Amino acid sequence: MESSTSEQPDADQRETSRRDALAMDAYSHAVTTAVDLVGPSVVNVEAGGTGSGFVFAPDGLILTNSHVVSPPSSRKGRPAVARSHRIGVTLPDGRDLVADLVGDDPHTDLSVLRVSAPDLVAAPFGDSSALRPGQLVVAIGNPFGFQHTVTAGVVSALGRSLRARTVRLMENLIQTDAALNPGNSGGPLVTSTAQVVGVNTAVILGGQGIAFAVPINTARYVVSSLLRDGRVRRSHLGVAGQDTVIPRRMVRQHHLRHERGVTITAVSANSAADEAQLRAGDVIVDFAGEPVSGVDDLHRLLTEERIGELLPVRVLRRGELRRILVTPREIS
Repeated sequence: MESSTSEQPDADQRETSRRDALAMDAYSHAVTTAVDLVGPSVVNVEAGGTGSGFVFAPDGLILTNSHVVSPPSSRKGRPAVARSHRIGVTLPDGRDLVADLVGDDPHTDLSVLRVSAPDLVAAPFGDSSALRPGQLVVAIGNPFGFQHTVTAGVVSALGRSLRARTVRLMENLIQTDAALNPGNSGGPLVTSTAQVVGVNTAVILGGQGIAFAVPINTARYVVSSLLRDGRVRRSHLGVAGQDTVIPRRMVRQHHLRHERGVTITAVSANSAADEAQLRAGDVIVDFAGEPVSGVDDLHRLLTEERIGELLPVRVLRRGELRRILVTPREIS
């Protein structure tokens, strides 16, 4: 009886160890498979900074971060990376190449490069809208030429926002606890099925396990615009503004949908706003029929489709609600 009793805990421990080993093997298998399949597409990029990128088309197109390829002097919201600015790319097999800049969008921290080389391996795009919190993801980089630097974690949250270097808000970001090492910016964020679902872009300094990636669905749109125009076209009014709280009596009096707006602090001469006779002191409460509760809302609504379109903007001016027609222009 004593022998039977003593053997039972040992059997339980062995079974627990076996299950743990199987679970770890499954986890390890998922990570190593993703690295094996996507790793050959990941490159090192040396330009304005140093970072990573990945080949996404076999004809040599590479996706990376804008802040990796942009000199510090050009990070002001303009697609200003000089065509003569040297961008070096090192492939996983050690080949050193010079890349051409196809297009740059600092507002989403994305850039597209092109290299000319045979036998390139393209990483497949997935669907970032299908991601779920808790899902396994793998961040792959090629920092400083150290191939296949890998960290794994989970999707911590979706729909996060982060301020870009251009001050514009990057929206709908993926938050993950897969640590980003120095030089990993611009590398792919990959699922266990080896689908690229994000472009690693930033880590919160001092934050424990807080990193962000631009969703690949956002990147698809940006890439198509960069390939077509070399930039992402956006509209603007030609105003400077700041978030403001609208007094509640004004909200009730004019049946506004919110208690915040954008106070215009300056109007550029000969701009769309100037032509429409918008004035400093006006408080924008909605634009094109959509509520505006802050500068970020206004940025979000000023899309390419609205360039040259006559649109209504409602403003509070000295307590009166006015409807003014304005035609946004393209950001130069």
